[in-house]
Parts: sequence; structure tokens; C-alpha cells
Amino acid sequence: MHRISTHRLTAMLLSVCLFMCPSLTACGAGSQKEDAQDSAADTVETVTEAVTEPTTVLVTEPPTTTTTEPEPVVFRSPMTNEIIDEELWHKRPIAVMYPINPEAQPQYGLNKVDIFYEIMEEGNMSRQMGIIQDWEGLTQIGNVRSTRSYFIANSMEWDSVLVHFGGPIDYTIELLSRDDVQNLNGTGGILGEDYGAFYRIPEWDYSEHSAYTDADHILRAMEAAGYPREHRDLFYDGPHYNFVEDGEVNDLTQYENSVSAKFVDMQNSFPVTCSNLTYNEEDHKYYKTLYGVPQCDAVTGEQLAFDNIFIERAYCVPAAWGSLYLWFKTNDANCNGYYITQGRMIHCTWTRKKYYDPVTYKDDAGNEIEVNPGKTMIFMIRNDQDTFTLDGETYGLEGHDYWKDSVWRAKNPDAAGEESEPETQSSGN
Repeated sequence: MHRISTHRLTAMLLSVCLFMCPSLTACGAGSQKEDAQDSAADTVETVTEAVTEPTTVLVTEPPTTTTTEPEPVVFRSPMTNEIIDEELWHKRPIAVMYPINPEAQPQYGLNKVDIFYEIMEEGNMSRQMGIIQDWEGLTQIGNVRSTRSYFIANSMEWDSVLVHFGGPIDYTIELLSRDDVQNLNGTGGILGEDYGAFYRIPEWDYSEHSAYTDADHILRAMEAAGYPREHRDLFYDGPHYNFVEDGEVNDLTQYENSVSAKFVDMQNSFPVTCSNLTYNEEDHKYYKTLYGVPQCDAVTGEQLAFDNIFIERAYCVPAAWGSLYLWFKTNDANCNGYYITQGRMIHCTWTRKKYYDPVTYKDDAGNEIEVNPGKTMIFMIRNDQDTFTLDGETYGLEGHDYWKDSVWRAKNPDAAGEESEPETQSSGN
């Protein structure tokens, strides 16, 4: 296509106008001619502007879409609320039976314990059980001793694999023979097989404090037994404590009846071991001692330290008439208890209806207690006779009208849990 210049276009339009208006040459032709020329010029100018004016093209840009990145999933330990990786979160812990005898100290694996139980056995001697989530790197665990029915029941709360070396048959067989209870038993036989989980140090020593295990032995034994490494959904129900929000601390000062708890002396409940814990103002942890000396891990030398302490008063009777073995009711409702943290203590109640249920702790107003993150020490003591001392003041039997079991049960007729009292039977090993 040829481009027409502006001057040429003007001439062409003027010619057209003159051709179409012959009368312009008559009377008044001069004036009319001028008008016609002006009109033609206006037309040419308009056309010229139309031709030469640039055209603006509006381009509509596509709308911008904002992509919101999904929040990363954070996995937290149900025991300590610390951030852990997903693989560890799915894995089952182990529950290790630790003797508390002075000749059995120090012990291996204590630095990895997340939840630590101390409960009376027979002869005024207590025993301990450690729940360990991150255990697969441990090269030595123990020494390992026998279990009791109430330790088995408490281990079930965490869907753990119980690691023990025997126990009194008559008072453990009911739980250890259940299909859902999975244990590694160093003595083998009716209470469960050992599946090669244990060894002796030294090898020739078969005394009571010479049995040990480690992560590799436990993993091989679990595989041989067919025990799943990850949590069984049917028996595990996620978080167990009502932890405080991130960045917050429950110092118990919001409770008018909270009391000072800098030195926790459990000697009245455990007269042989004289367990106690001392609060450190700098790191806000409680450091544990046995027999008046620090209780430490055998490898690292670290003293056991806890952020939380729960004292649970529990219904307790002899396991059989005339027997020295004890039986604690671990599944119950609205039982007397105490929560200690940040150098203070409050009264609380604890409840657990079924073996795999978490224990819930409520304050006197009926609200679930907010627990600080970190490791927890749990003392289960006899509700009709044991006391403890905080900073020189004795607690445990007075101050609440249901401390006596007969009074408490009259107030709580529906408190029965999943377990029942043991029948009278002969003593086991």
C-alpha cells in the first residue's frame, strides 16, 4: 500500500470540493469561494488529524495471583514438647526398668530419659522406670531389673516397648500376657521372651545388677519379635500434656494457694533412697539426688534434671494377703496430686481411665494444668501414708478432706478405671 502525503491529500480534497460547487463562480462567487475554501481546509485539517493522530491500544494485563506457601508442619515430642523430626515423632519409645540400689549406680541411658517414674516396691525400696523417645543411638542401657504391674500399666500410656529383666509372675502375668502388651524380658519364659536383647557385663557375671542392653540389640529383638517400630494407631493418642504456648512460662504465681518448692524432699515416701530434687534458679530445673549424692548418667556424667514434677497419690494395697508386693491403682479419676515447676507447687487432681489414655492433670478450679516444656519426674506415692517435704514444710495428708481413701471413694463413686484389684494369690519370683 502506497502512503499518501498530507499535501497531496489536501489538494485532492480541494479539487473535489470545487468540482462539486460550480455555482461558486456566479454572483458573490468571491465570498462563497472563500467560504468553500475555508470549509474544505477545515475538512482537510480534520481528516489530516484523523490520519496523523497516533492510535492508543489498551493492553489488559492478566491478574496477578498470590501463592501462599503452606505452613510447615512442626512435630513436637508428646513428652517434652520439644521440636523433633517427623521420623522420631512416629517411633515408639522404650520403657526401661532401672534399679535404684546404691550398688547399681551410676546407670547408662539416663541422659536420654524424657519421663522418669519412681514408685515404691517391697521392703521400703523403690524402683524407677525411664521412658526414652530418642534411644536408637544409645550404645549401652542399664543395668536392667525386674518390673511390677503398676510400672507395666504406666508404660502402656506411651505405647512403649517395655525392657525388663523378669518380675513376680503372679503380679505381672495378667498384663504381660495381653496380646497388646509388647515387652523384652531378660529372663524369658511365661512373662515374655528376651529375643536376644540382653547381655551381661562382665559376661560371666549373672548377679542381679549385671544385665544390660543397647539400641542395636533392642532393634534386632523387636524385629525378631515382630514388634512394630512405629506407634500403633489403635494404642496411641498423640499429645499427653497440655503444654503452654510457645514462649510462655507457667510459674504458678496465678494460683493464690501456690507454695514455695525450692527443695523437694521425698524421704518420707521413699525412706531408703531418700530421693530429693533441688531447684536451680538459673536454668529453672530440678536436679535429682539419691542417697544424698547426685544421680548421674554413667557415660556423660550429667545429673538428672527435670522441668516438671508430678506427685500422684494413688490407692495402694498389698498384692496379696500377707505379701510384701504392692499393687497401685494407676487408672482412676480425680485423685489427689501435686504439680511442681519454676520453684512453686500447686495442688491438683489426676485422672486416667484406660491403660492407653494419657493422664490428665487439673487444678482445683477444674481446669487442665498448663505444663512447661521439658522433662518430667513422676512420683507415685501411697495415698494413705506417704508424705513429702517442700522447703521444710510437710505436705500430703492434710489440707484436703479426701486424702483418706474411704472418704475419697465416698465422694467419687464412679472413679473405677479399667483395672481391678488383684485377687489373693501366692507370691511369684
